[in-house]
Amino acid sequence: MAVVPASTFARLSNPSRSTTPSMVLGTATVLGGSVAGLLAARVLSDHAASVLIIERDEPDAGDDQRNGVPQGFQIHALLPGGLSLLERWFPGFTEQVIAAGACAAPATARRTYIDGVRKVIGSAATMLTGSRAFLEGQIRERVLALPNVKAITARVTDVVFDGDAVSGVSYESSGMSSVERSDLVIDAMGKSSRMAEWLEKKGWERPPLRRMVVDLNYATAVLRREEGDPAGNIHLALKSGKTSGDASGAMFCRIEGDRWLMMMAGYQDRKPGRTAEDLLRVARQEFPPEFELVADNELVEEIRTYRHADSRRRDYHLVSKLPARLVAVGDAVAAFNPVYGQGMSSAALHASCLSEYLCSEPELAKPARAFFALQRVVVDAAWDISTGADLALPHVDGPYPRGYPVLRWVRNQISAASVYDREIGRRFDEVTYMIQHPSSLARPGVLARAIAVNLWSKFRSRP
Repeated sequence: MAVVPASTFARLSNPSRSTTPSMVLGTATVLGGSVAGLLAARVLSDHAASVLIIERDEPDAGDDQRNGVPQGFQIHALLPGGLSLLERWFPGFTEQVIAAGACAAPATARRTYIDGVRKVIGSAATMLTGSRAFLEGQIRERVLALPNVKAITARVTDVVFDGDAVSGVSYESSGMSSVERSDLVIDAMGKSSRMAEWLEKKGWERPPLRRMVVDLNYATAVLRREEGDPAGNIHLALKSGKTSGDASGAMFCRIEGDRWLMMMAGYQDRKPGRTAEDLLRVARQEFPPEFELVADNELVEEIRTYRHADSRRRDYHLVSKLPARLVAVGDAVAAFNPVYGQGMSSAALHASCLSEYLCSEPELAKPARAFFALQRVVVDAAWDISTGADLALPHVDGPYPRGYPVLRWVRNQISAASVYDREIGRRFDEVTYMIQHPSSLARPGVLARAIAVNLWSKFRSRP
């Protein structure tokens, strides 16, 4: 059956879609215990007698930062698209996690500025903020409470084959080597996954790798929240390239423990906010007043930095020679520019793909092409959102999609109109929040409205 991107995305992102658990597996093994691996394990718990998560970091590390998530101390938010799916698999998740310390960010608690101009309120959907370690810890706690899911601390060293199918993995733990046999193996080992290398060494085809060099630098500070601080939760300020300065964007949001997270980002040689003095200077000189107010608060921890060299995706759907009983999820398939906050929500949508695939009671002796066809819809959508914006950066040089000049013109019309028009803003947000497929912005009526808004904006700004 042909996969229609827009309708498929709508189906996968539907939080009220009911799925009846059915056992199609004896055992399933998930390689990696980050958000993508945890959500894959949650889905597998409905379809396997036992699920094992193999994670090199301690799986019961609580809210502590894990070495396997080097970007974990940077700002994270659960976008509405991902949050709604977490409610699907963990009913009551939002309310419970807020009670534990997460912060709700409804539309009225979000402020976005483009070149200093505050955008109108767009989507009414709510998102959650908290430290990455806290949010991941809340998910981990619920997954490991499932009776048929367990986790071990070990380092996966290879995949094991039985004919044309993956039959397990080999791993090392406490100096001992072991083999875990499995009916289905899920690669959730992240951006640095070695699965492609292991497959190629055993005569299988390596999935094609696409890369887009971004060269993004982050600096993130944890600051104490104080009386008199700005109202609301998420404050985001971006520059379109029309304005100069040391930073390309900045954001701060509330997290658990009465704290703020403040991030500043710059591309190439720009590395703003790496010291407390620089953070305050850039906040004061380049962003709206509330950024200075928060940056002047007490630093709770040292400022952390992170560099995102490139966005990349592994196109498993293009592989002609693929073993059975193997799927990949999360950053092991696609890792995007983190400034767009897609990671955790993409992981939730990948889990939805896995759920639909297993609910179809597939023939596991054959490659999981139906799964990868579903996942391609999600990856294409997220890739379109992030790389489409990155291609507008002067230092980014492709690869360009077919018809890029027209696509860029359409994107610029929609993006500009979303600053002033609530309906366009709502539609724009629903795509960036991973609620709707990007094609919803290319409808003739939406584009015509955006053009009219932009013409009126230019007319109104004339002296």
